[in-house]
Amino acid sequence: MSGEVSTDRLTAMAIFARVVETHSFSAAARALGLSKSAVSKQIARLERDLGVRLLNRTTRRLSLTEAGTAFYEGCQRMVAEAEAATRTVTHLAAAPRGVLRVNAPMSFGIRHVGPALPAFMERYPELAVEMVLNDRMVNLVEEGFDVGIRIARLADSTLVARRLAPSRRILCASPAYLARRDAPRDIEDLRTHDCLLYSYLQTGNIWRFAGPDGVRRVRVSGRLRTNNGDTLLAAACGGMGIALLPTFICGDDIRAGRLVRVLPLWSDPDMPFIHAVYPAHRNLSPKVRVFVDFLAMRFAPAPYWDEGLTA
Repeated sequence: MSGEVSTDRLTAMAIFARVVETHSFSAAARALGLSKSAVSKQIARLERDLGVRLLNRTTRRLSLTEAGTAFYEGCQRMVAEAEAATRTVTHLAAAPRGVLRVNAPMSFGIRHVGPALPAFMERYPELAVEMVLNDRMVNLVEEGFDVGIRIARLADSTLVARRLAPSRRILCASPAYLARRDAPRDIEDLRTHDCLLYSYLQTGNIWRFAGPDGVRRVRVSGRLRTNNGDTLLAAACGGMGIALLPTFICGDDIRAGRLVRVLPLWSDPDMPFIHAVYPAHRNLSPKVRVFVDFLAMRFAPAPYWDEGLTA
């Protein structure tokens, strides 16, 4: 096998990288504007020329071999550098234009991303925005999104992430509920209260808190469980129980007195952050760059939804 890298080899490497990113020959073919058979032939020829198997193929999924994992890292760097070089020449001075596809969580998208769009789109009149809101984990590459908003401690991935703001979670309840049930004085008191449960909380019914005597855990229970934070907010304001909510959801109601803090000396030790994430091969796209910069400036240095809330 020659050590020289031909143009055909570079093309095959780029196709291989897209197959790995999309986990599918069909999805890679659609993204590249090729037929599935053409993509399959390119990968087969690449494996034959290299003399190693890069992908394990089954009827249900593709997975990288050990050689494929090492080769993909080089392909990914090659594609990213080639695209960055191209953009440097063709897009450095260009105004952001085209369609920006954004994915965001439901509550945060409605409350904070949506209200930011008028000012953003006025600033960039050649941009159109298509925003899709949902709380499931979306594969940005497979579903064709340019950028996503994630509220989590992010695992390692091929996505580039930029931290936008902290997402503090606090305990809160309505004055009417606390008058009826008495406010808890200690974390352990939560066991006997009606707690409002979030379906996607990774620790389930176990709530963790950091306070004066360290980190403690308590198993809570309640009659309402939902996968939507605004539903929990409505239930808390309606006097149904105690909720553990992000301040970007409950901040306005606390400031207005519809909710009050519960056990304010205790905080969430697992505080996630709000990130903008985007595929590595799009990390210099003008439309993504200006959108992420805009949100970072809007939410920094401290998010406005935390104003007036005690620590």
